[in-house]
Amino acid sequence: MAKTTNQADLPIAVRLRQLFELQQVDSEIDQLQIIKGELPVAVSDLEDEIAGLNTRISKLESSIADMDREASEHKLNIKHSEDSIKKYEKQLNTVKNNREYDALNKEINLQRLEIQLSEKKGREVAEQVKLKQTNLESVQERLDAKQKELVEKKEELSKIIEKTEKEELTLSKKSDKNRKTIDSRLLGAYDKIRKRYRNGLAVVTIKRNACGGCFNQIPPQVQLEIGLRKKIIACEHCGRVLVDDQILEVQA
Repeated sequence: MAKTTNQADLPIAVRLRQLFELQQVDSEIDQLQIIKGELPVAVSDLEDEIAGLNTRISKLESSIADMDREASEHKLNIKHSEDSIKKYEKQLNTVKNNREYDALNKEINLQRLEIQLSEKKGREVAEQVKLKQTNLESVQERLDAKQKELVEKKEELSKIIEKTEKEELTLSKKSDKNRKTIDSRLLGAYDKIRKRYRNGLAVVTIKRNACGGCFNQIPPQVQLEIGLRKKIIACEHCGRVLVDDQILEVQA
């Protein structure tokens, strides 16, 4: 308890400097956590894109397979019609009357039309297959590139996470050390303000005559009082603690 009292009895300027130093360390930790949060998202987005490309390739391959089956059916139809024509032409030699002759010729002509139709459809299918194959090759090339990029990204991510974890551990120890130099009441207020804002800023300097947190203008008289460091002053708009930009030069 005596330690807390001594901390509270420190000059305001020293207490403000300690608080601002803590804020700087905590802001570095916050930034590392943001980086750690963004990197996995980048890898996840790449994995989603690869999954989408794989799905697209599967659909293209399935479509090409269906077209190949359709092309085979057209070839079978042509073969069937050709066989029928041969059969009907052979029967022409054995007809007994004009009616049978005309009927066979009609069947032959119908089969020839069937061949023409199947050949036309076959050509159309072949063109579609060609387009699908070109598309498939393009998607496959893109997939190969993305898979290579994913491997590189994962390696990069692993290295960065390892590095940031080490940095965060060092900064966390520094933050804990700094917290021990600040009295509990002021520390509680600091933590409360930090939780209130997404950027975690509880102590800010004045920038261009404005609060470094909410950017509202700070009156000249208030700026003067902040520079004197005689009392702890909070922004009337956002509640953040305000310090001058020379606060780190204060000696204990």
